[in-house]
Amino acid sequence: MSFAPAGRRTAAAVLTAALLVPLAACSSGDDGKKDTGGSTPSASGSGSASGAPAANLTVLAAASLTDVFKTAGAAYEKSHPGTKLTFSFAGSQELVAQVSQGAPADVLVTADTKSMDKVKADTGTPAVIAKNRLVIATGEGNPHKVDDLKDLADTKLKVVLAAPEVPAGKYSKQILDKQRITVEPVSQEPNVRAVLSKVELGEADAGLVYKTDAESARDKVDAVEIPDDRNAVAQYPAATLKDSKNAEAAAAFVAWLSSPEGQRILQDAGFQKP
Repeated sequence: MSFAPAGRRTAAAVLTAALLVPLAACSSGDDGKKDTGGSTPSASGSGSASGAPAANLTVLAAASLTDVFKTAGAAYEKSHPGTKLTFSFAGSQELVAQVSQGAPADVLVTADTKSMDKVKADTGTPAVIAKNRLVIATGEGNPHKVDDLKDLADTKLKVVLAAPEVPAGKYSKQILDKQRITVEPVSQEPNVRAVLSKVELGEADAGLVYKTDAESARDKVDAVEIPDDRNAVAQYPAATLKDSKNAEAAAAFVAWLSSPEGQRILQDAGFQKP
């Protein structure tokens, strides 16, 4: 290891001290403003290790994505330091209403393409990230021995469905109409998770929910499979919102949902490949 002569060391020390003075002044703000200790990340903020810019992103997502998106969000934040995801879960029709009313958000994910189409003027080009199917959810142990869709027509059975304007409600009507089965629900819920909750709490004997919803509550409900030829395929499109202040970061998250890691998380939760 070599050292500079004493004279050079002295000169270097003087030069270093001179350089530190203006740097210290800059750190306290050239215009006299105080540093308040950290700013809110934005699309123009420092990037993460993945190359995507850091940001605070608000994601409006269909209620049936509640559990899987919490897992996906944690994984995404871990691999994208500086990015914070805030999810707002509701029925797709409610999410669409929020977008139409100008609610501040960055990403929209619905449980059907028709809902997304209603706000196509407000979004980027959507990409389907997953698919799902319906099952009949019953109480644990299936105490009423529900084995088929036609059993839901029994007026002695308390059946709950999602409301017709909700994607899960539309899919339910589609498959029941196809089989010419008439069901008189005791209630019609604003989203599919509310249907699941009614069955979990014993307030309903059965209900039509997505397969992934039943899987998320497998210790409280049983799932009766519906054959593919009598079922409906739910598609989940994701898109950035044009009014997002974090457009690049929002696009990065939407793209990640179709990445191998994002797809692994979705499929581990029971969602099907897009």
